[in-house]
Amino acid sequence: MFVKRIIPLVVLLALFAGFFWFDLDRYLTFQALSDHRDSLLAFVADHYLTALALYFVLYAVSVAASIPGGVLMTVTGGFLFGWWIAGLVTVVSATLGATLVFLVAETALGEPLRRKAGPWLRPLEVGFQKNALNYLLFLRLVPAFPFWLVNIAPAFLGVPLRTYVVGTFVGIIPGTFVFAFLGTGLDSVILEQQQRYADCLTSGATDCTRAFQISSLLTPEVIVAFVALGLIALLPVILDKIRRAKPDGTLR
Repeated sequence: MFVKRIIPLVVLLALFAGFFWFDLDRYLTFQALSDHRDSLLAFVADHYLTALALYFVLYAVSVAASIPGGVLMTVTGGFLFGWWIAGLVTVVSATLGATLVFLVAETALGEPLRRKAGPWLRPLEVGFQKNALNYLLFLRLVPAFPFWLVNIAPAFLGVPLRTYVVGTFVGIIPGTFVFAFLGTGLDSVILEQQQRYADCLTSGATDCTRAFQISSLLTPEVIVAFVALGLIALLPVILDKIRRAKPDGTLR
């Protein structure tokens, strides 16, 4: 029984390790996207549905295996398919991948961890279960928390699967569509970077680079917007605590 529970976890860990072992992370960079711009656009133009299906599967697998690069993939999706299609497909795909890793973590580690933690974890588990949807929305909306961590933490706190799926699906919609929309303007950035790089090489310089980073799209304004959305998601929890508070500041 234990072996059956642990096999899916081993598979995901193998996918994660294999990703770096075979140096596949080099493809999740702006330079790789810039280098393969023409071939990617040509493939999408000639095999649109196949390309969209591949994007869906690769995104789900990357989320399930906790492979980094979600922002770049989402921006690339917006670049290749348009912000509306990419946003919708990414939300469904990311939710599927997150649900898979949630189920694996819950089956392989969730119950044993809760039994071992005992009284230490119980108050946190009860509190999280009571306001699970609001907490999940906050964690999904605010980009300060690693996506992979938010995927597995609820599995250790006994969050119901339905609540997890709804909280994940709704919570990632704003950020996903923002980055997919940013991807629609990426082509002009790539072409500009390519021209600057070519001009640099022509000038005879030896330190020519393409320094653009996808992370630079996460501007302070975007972060503030996500934090504001996260705080809105927590309002019911905050108001409930205020309503239940006694005059002396303790909770009823």
